[in-house]
This record gives sequence, C-alpha cells and structure tokens, in this order.
Amino acid sequence: MSIPAKVHFCWIGARLPWAYVFAVLSAAERSGLPEVILNHTDLLDDCAETRALTAAAGVTLRRIDPIACLTEAGDALGVGAGLALLYGRIASPVMRTDILRAAILFRQGGIYLDLDTITVASLAPLLDAPQFVGCEYIVWPHLVRTSRSPLRWARSLALDLLRKAMRRAAGGWKGFRWIERLYYRGLNNAVMGAEPASALFARYLRAMLAVTPERLLEAYALGPDLLQDMVGTGRPDDLIIHDPRVFYPLPPEISEHWFRASDTVRLDRVLSVETRVVHWYASVRTKSRVAQITPAYVEEHRRHQLYSALVCSCIANLPATT
Repeated sequence: MSIPAKVHFCWIGARLPWAYVFAVLSAAERSGLPEVILNHTDLLDDCAETRALTAAAGVTLRRIDPIACLTEAGDALGVGAGLALLYGRIASPVMRTDILRAAILFRQGGIYLDLDTITVASLAPLLDAPQFVGCEYIVWPHLVRTSRSPLRWARSLALDLLRKAMRRAAGGWKGFRWIERLYYRGLNNAVMGAEPASALFARYLRAMLAVTPERLLEAYALGPDLLQDMVGTGRPDDLIIHDPRVFYPLPPEISEHWFRASDTVRLDRVLSVETRVVHWYASVRTKSRVAQITPAYVEEHRRHQLYSALVCSCIANLPATT
C-alpha cells in the first residue's frame, strides 16, 4: 500500500489571504496529484480569494466539522472523545491545526502541506512510502531548550549569532549554505505524508493526549517538538525523513531572504533538483508579509524578489483580484 494521491491543506477561519491561496493553486498546478483538498472549518467568505480556489481545476473546498473529525479519529484509535476535548481546550489556531492535520492523515491518508508553502515539483515520487516527514536546520530544538548543559547552550547561542548575521547580510542565504551542517536537524510537521491508519500518526495522536497542560503553553508543543520527541524515542523502520533541501531550502530566519529585494533573482541557485515544496515560514519573521501579498504585489516584485519569482514560476496565470 502507498500514500493516496491527494494533497490536504487545513484552514481555520472565514477568509484566506492571497499568500495561502497561492499555496493551494501551486499544489494544483505542480504536485502532479489529481486531488488537492482545502479542509476548512468555517464558512468561507464570498471573495476574490475564494472564487480563485473554486475556479481552479483539481481543487476541492471541503468544509469539515473539527469535533466530528476528531471524534471519528478518536474512536478509531480507541481514545473516544479525547482528541475532540483537547481541541476544545486549546485556543491557538496553529495548535488546533496540528491536531487536525494529523487526524486527517490518519483517517484518509495523503500528503499534508502547510499554507505557507509553494509546491514547485511533482509530489508523486513521495507516494511510494508508508509515511514521511521532512527535517530542517534549527538552532533551538526542544532537547537544548530543556537542557542544563552549559556547553549545549553555548553552542546554540553561537549558532544563533551566526544565523542572525546571515539573515541580515545581503545574500546571506548563500553563506549559510557553507555552515548549515553545523546546525541541528529537527523534524517539522509542515509537510508530511502517510497511508491511512499509519502507525506513525496513530502514535502521534495518542502522544498529543499525553502532553501536560504546562507544556501545552509552549508554541510547538503539539507540532515539531512532539513529533521530534516521538520519533527520537522510537523511529519506525518504514518512516522516510527527507533532507532539508526537499521542503525547507531556506531554514527559519534565513527564510527572510525570500522577501529581500535583489538586482538579480536566480531561483535555480536557491532550489535544488530535489526540492519539491518550499516552506517559507509565515510563522517566523515573514509573518508580516502575508497581508501585503496579492497577485498585483507578486507581479510587481517578480523580477527583484525570490518569493514573487517563485510564485510566478509555479502558477501559470495569476488570478484576478476582483
């Protein structure tokens, strides 16, 4: 059995920003998979963004009841209403999406993508595996943040300073490539895939129920931190962990370079032949960019900005804004 040929996105809210619409449209055009599903919990506004998605070939807008979805997953796992109750106790949309994405993959299978992504190449080669995740280069994994070792803290502080310097320097992403191997590799749940009833996602969902209330106050408690801890204590033999260049060609902080102005834009220098998805980290320093991004913005910046050039290279016809 292999991963079903479909892409899932999740959205909590009534209106998607254009940046997230581009994620869905690029997956429809570039993934090579016949079905791209936007699972949304709220009734979507009737606006240009929604109309662009409705008009796109291969895109399905599927409204879901999160409580029913999680209750169904909980029944299949033998944990009853536990996941639905956890979802109800959490106010953070990000953490709620952490639960939903895992439940959807567990029940339906497929490939999950965060909305701050652009699909650049076919995802079909990823399907020939029971389950996969990707790793990224990071400075502060959970094992360091909870460590009492001065050496570990000193190492991460030095790596953090180096990364800050590369983030600020013109073309600093190129310099980071020379030192990236010094950084920790951490799992990220922004891009994941699995067969239905995957053992990995069964464990992942059960592990969410064991997270303490104190740890639930941490931003990544149900996301990358929990996924890393779980795999670190018992990695399944059939789990594929993809190299950072596949989904995360520019890591956190360094990803700010997607939006830097430049005289020349060469996507082929940033992406590799292995890159299939670009996760550009709207949750880090580029979050403020989301409200600025529109089809007009992308068209205006396509010759002087990596992000806009990327969107234009992956979406043949930018949608109208009216």
